[in-house]
Amino acid sequence: MSADALRRRWWAVVVASALATAGVGVLVARALSPAAGGRWLAGALAPVVFLAWFLRRTLSENRPPEDAPESGVYSTLGVANGITVGRGWLYACLGGFVLTVPPTGTAWRWLPAVAYGVGIGLDWVDGAAARTVSRRTQLGERLDLAFDTMGFLLAPVVGVVWGALPVWYLSVSAARYLFKLGCWLREYRGLPVGELPESRVRRPLAALQMLTIAVALVPLVPASVAWPLATGAMIPTLVVFLRDYLSVTGRRNEANAKERTPVTRVDE
Repeated sequence: MSADALRRRWWAVVVASALATAGVGVLVARALSPAAGGRWLAGALAPVVFLAWFLRRTLSENRPPEDAPESGVYSTLGVANGITVGRGWLYACLGGFVLTVPPTGTAWRWLPAVAYGVGIGLDWVDGAAARTVSRRTQLGERLDLAFDTMGFLLAPVVGVVWGALPVWYLSVSAARYLFKLGCWLREYRGLPVGELPESRVRRPLAALQMLTIAVALVPLVPASVAWPLATGAMIPTLVVFLRDYLSVTGRRNEANAKERTPVTRVDE
C-alpha cells in the first residue's frame, strides 16, 4: 500500500509542477511576448521532466538512512522532501531563462536571482525540517544532491547567457562531470579508483560558488564586479577538484584506500 500511496503523491507532484510551469510560461508570454513565453517553456521543459523522472526513479528510497534504528518505506514524501522538490522546481525554472532574456530594467530580470537565492535558502530549510520532525530519508539525500547539481549547472549557464558571468566560469560546473568521467574511464580500463579524501574546504567552497552565482545574477551587480569576483572564486574550487582527482587516482604519493572494483570492459 505504501508504494501505491507514494505513486499517488508522485502524480500530485507531476501535476502541480506542470501547472506551475505552465502558469509561469503564460505570465512570461503576457509580460514579454508569446514567443518569449514559448522559449521559456521550451527551456524549462527538460529540467522539469528530469525532476519528475528522478523523483519517480528514487521513490523506493523514501526510507530512513541505513544507520537509523527504524526501517521501511514511508507512504508519504514528508515535509522535508516536499521542500526539496520545491527547490528543484525553482532551479528547473532557471532553465527557461537560458532561452529567454527579459529587457533590462524589467522585474523579470530579477527572477533568476530570486529563484536561485530562494533555492539556496530552502537547501538549509529542508535539512532543518528533516531533523526537526525526525524524518531524514535516503530519498532526501538523493534529491538534495541531484537538485544541487541541477541548480549549479543551470544558474551559471543563465549567468553566462545574460552576461552576468564570464564563459570560463562554466569550467566549475564542468569540473564535476569531468571528474566523474575521469574516474569512470580509469575503472573501464581496469585501473583502481580510491575514495574521496576527507576535506574541510569542500563544502565551504561549494557554498562560496552558490553565493557567487546568486550575487552575479542580481541585476544591480555590474559585470565589472561580478566577473572578477567569479573568476577569483572559481580558482580554489578547480584546484580542489584537481587535488581530489590526483588523490583518488593515487598520484599524490598517498595510499589509494577503499579502491572500487573496476568495471568490466565490454570487449573482454
